[in-house]
Amino acid sequence: MIERSKNIVKAVSDYGKGLFNFIRKKVPNEADAEDILQDVWYQLSNIDDKDEILSLRGWLFKVARNKIIDKGRKKTEQLIDDLVAADEEEDIDFADILLPDDDDPESVYLKELFWEELFEALDELPEKQKLVFIWNELEDKTLQQIADETGEKLKTIISRKGYAVKYLRSRLQTLYNEFLDY
Repeated sequence: MIERSKNIVKAVSDYGKGLFNFIRKKVPNEADAEDILQDVWYQLSNIDDKDEILSLRGWLFKVARNKIIDKGRKKTEQLIDDLVAADEEEDIDFADILLPDDDDPESVYLKELFWEELFEALDELPEKQKLVFIWNELEDKTLQQIADETGEKLKTIISRKGYAVKYLRSRLQTLYNEFLDY
């Protein structure tokens, strides 16, 4: 137990400042950076066999990056929930939330790049998966409506949508990472 504590103290002194600076550049405020850093140290303290970690520095930065992404997802979900609660009467256009109408050249370029990459990735999908994704996500049809219109079983439609989402996530991961760095 004492050896374990010494290893954590050494890791904090060796990597703490650099890790904090890395996190701080990627989050909106210092409090979030401190929370994420604390989560990283907590996760390190819960590892039983630190000898299995080949590169402690690499492991710490990877965990930090994952925590940053998780925090970003939670904040996005929370903000969308807040919007729904504030005015349940109106329909929300998530494209307006996720891609605001900024007229600056960089925002315009990023929007164009996003849509170009999305449609290119959609063209790589099998036709039925592509159609289910477009109808559900871009035309706001429910999966049940799609099943009724196509005469397919709902489980088949759900499966096609799942395969499409899985492929698109994988295919667009690089672009997603670029948006995170923006």
